[in-house]
Amino acid sequence: MLFFVQTTLSIEGMFKYFRKRFASHLTEHSRRRARLVSKDGRCNIEFGNVEEQSRFVFLVDIWTTILDLRWRYKMTIFISAFLGSWFLFGLLWYVVAYIHKDLPEFSPSINHTPCVENINGLTSAFLFSLETQVTIGYGFRCVTEQCATAIFLLIFQSILGVIINSFMCGAILAKISRSKKRAKTITFSKNAVISKRGGKLCLLIRVANLRKSLLIGSHIYGKLLKTTITPEGETIILDQVNIDFLVDAGNENLFFISPLTIYHVIDRTSPFFHMSVETIIQQDFELVVFLDGTVEATSATCQVRTSYIPEEVLWGYRFAPIVSKTKEGKYRVDFHNFSKTVEVDTPHCAFCLYNEKDAKAKAKRGYDNPGFILSEVNETSNTKM
Repeated sequence: MLFFVQTTLSIEGMFKYFRKRFASHLTEHSRRRARLVSKDGRCNIEFGNVEEQSRFVFLVDIWTTILDLRWRYKMTIFISAFLGSWFLFGLLWYVVAYIHKDLPEFSPSINHTPCVENINGLTSAFLFSLETQVTIGYGFRCVTEQCATAIFLLIFQSILGVIINSFMCGAILAKISRSKKRAKTITFSKNAVISKRGGKLCLLIRVANLRKSLLIGSHIYGKLLKTTITPEGETIILDQVNIDFLVDAGNENLFFISPLTIYHVIDRTSPFFHMSVETIIQQDFELVVFLDGTVEATSATCQVRTSYIPEEVLWGYRFAPIVSKTKEGKYRVDFHNFSKTVEVDTPHCAFCLYNEKDAKAKAKRGYDNPGFILSEVNETSNTKM
């Protein structure tokens, strides 16, 4: 009986544990899904109630619309454009042969000269359309000088075929060479950390270029997204606050050959100034970090972005060393430590750090006491000779 009670209690405890873990997992999952920018840079936003006239604008800018399509839709359009044009012109060639009575069902005479040689039905007309548009030219089917309509149709299909080839092949090439793929080789650290750097409290992020080719004219900056309420009572969702990031050489024209640690100084003008190690996890914000540059190989502009939510900002940590020098004199980057952090002594908050600095500075200086009064004392000699 005692064994049964103990087993029941253990099972109930196990169910409570799993229920708690499942609830915390759902809470964390629902909160992470609310982020605007995912870790790989995709924007989590959708547009609703768009007017029909606004939708027509996407067709006017057809080139950008085609480039922004996913590969499965793009390949569907690619195949449909060619098959559709071949079949459409195949029907037209069949109509020309039918009107001119070149088909075997009309039993043409021996001296009859057809508009197109050797078109015997819809299948042969489709094959002739395919051979004409892709300029195969097997030599079995050909246009004669008998029909001006056939000559005009041949010219029109040739011109239209060149346009379709140029547009679709150009769209495929532009899709492949887009700088968005170059952005996949730029990676950010999984977490941001807050610790002291150069005597100042800073928020640090690590970024690395996985290719040996450089990004020219690189520039890095950030936006803090949060919900704010104006003095007039207006609630602004996704209000944007500029966050300045620096490296030791500045934030312009980065020499991006090895991983860099960028930092934001948490001073009195920083939105992180009034946060502490206990309150930062309770905040509702999203830090979006951008890296802009020019791809060295293609001279195309490239933007890489990622985001950090309060759970991904570690207070009191710094990044582990990642660059070392080998015996051969080469510099080695160990990406095993790229997102690894080490706990360090860090002030409780930025306000505490600056108060400590002010206290030390005041201790080194003298202070005037306005209540102090210097009085002169007249000394009289009471000594008698």
